[in-house]
Amino acid sequence: MTMAGQTINDRLLAARHSLAGQGLAKSVCKATTEECIGPKKKHLDYLVHCTNEPNVSIPHLANLLIERSQNANWVVVYKSLITTHHLMAYGNERFMQYLASSNSTFNLSSFLDKGTVQDGGMGVPGGRMGYDMSPFIRRYAKYLNEKSLSYRAMAFDFCKVKRGKEEGSLRSMNAEKLLKTLPVLQAQLDGLLEFDCQSNDLSNGVINMSFMLLFRDLIRLFACYNDGIINLLEKYFDMNKKLARDALDLYKKFLVRMDRVGEFLKVAENVGIDKGDIPDLTKAPSSLLDALEQHLATLEGRKVSAANTPTQSSSSAFGTAAASSKFDATNGIDEQLKAQVLAEEEAAMNQYKSKVSSPTSSGAAGSSAALTNPFLSSPPASSAGQPIVDLFGAASAQPAAAGAASHHHQAPQATTKASDDLLQLGNPFADMFEASANAGGSNAAGGATGDAGDGASPFDWGATDDDVGAAK
Repeated sequence: MTMAGQTINDRLLAARHSLAGQGLAKSVCKATTEECIGPKKKHLDYLVHCTNEPNVSIPHLANLLIERSQNANWVVVYKSLITTHHLMAYGNERFMQYLASSNSTFNLSSFLDKGTVQDGGMGVPGGRMGYDMSPFIRRYAKYLNEKSLSYRAMAFDFCKVKRGKEEGSLRSMNAEKLLKTLPVLQAQLDGLLEFDCQSNDLSNGVINMSFMLLFRDLIRLFACYNDGIINLLEKYFDMNKKLARDALDLYKKFLVRMDRVGEFLKVAENVGIDKGDIPDLTKAPSSLLDALEQHLATLEGRKVSAANTPTQSSSSAFGTAAASSKFDATNGIDEQLKAQVLAEEEAAMNQYKSKVSSPTSSGAAGSSAALTNPFLSSPPASSAGQPIVDLFGAASAQPAAAGAASHHHQAPQATTKASDDLLQLGNPFADMFEASANAGGSNAAGGATGDAGDGASPFDWGATDDDVGAAK
């Protein structure tokens, strides 16, 4: 039976508190009725006002809410959690301080309501709403407990600290304190993301109100988290080995949470929250993670595997061997694998030598080399009878240079004597050396593509201050 939208139990309880002169208890009862709607604004505003009154006992208020959370009805329990969350966000900080310092937290890890469902104020036996809402009550209570623990550890609320480039608390924090603060922030954010609801779960006014409070916290937590990560990356390359290892681990966890935050924001968008209030999450380039890992590897004195480097070559003489799991930096290299690598290297060198060892090799390559090599213009008899003088002190490099020149220069149309050619051209390998140097430079430039060190600072991404401004 109901009266004016409230159940008879609500009316009787409010009358009992009025007769006893317990105005605060009556207000808590009004905010946590059995109506399947969110707590009314007038009752929440009054309780926020009570937290600012010096003659109101904050412990008494908190204990009244905790007592209401022990009710068997899921609506009463859920609304007591919502009221507590609202006072944490908008009430006097004394309320948050008491919850953080008190052992009286919400013990709802096993809560389950198998009772009736509220339908237009009438109890309908066999309903499933209480059963379906129970998991969200357990997760919501866990998040509020985590929020209190974060305040206890840090002595401030992450949702209320200053953010931004200029005055952001986590943006200006030193490296040692930052590495201790970010794990606490991550734990609170994880507790929020574990709420894990979908659009079709938001089926009544009670869970909808809790979702809006969680959305508000998420925007502020992630903005604060983003400030901390930017600060961490700015200090990363000046850290010692231990701090850099911890920082890299925190950054990898940040990337995982970024995906989960995106999923939560998609639900918010689907239920009608204005897109202007939802930040656009932009992921950092993958090359940034590669650069961080390479820097840590340098500090630890180890080599980064080729698969993790952004400039890895697509072809390698050791490709098949390097892919083997027998490469273990701690246990050494397997002898069989070592022999395989040496065999591959020897085969590659022999193949290379066979191409460049003889300038008179048959085929198109041989004829091209013969046309571009000025020493081959002499009669065969003279070349066979007399050794060629080493004019430049690099005889072994001459055939290779001649072979390289065949790709860049056209063959001469007329054949001249070697002595005449030398007198007219001076050093016939000057252009070849220059072309080889240019080719090497272009390869080096191409190999550096995708490196994380070039361009502007890679750290400004994610939920910017402008993105979250509308949600404040």
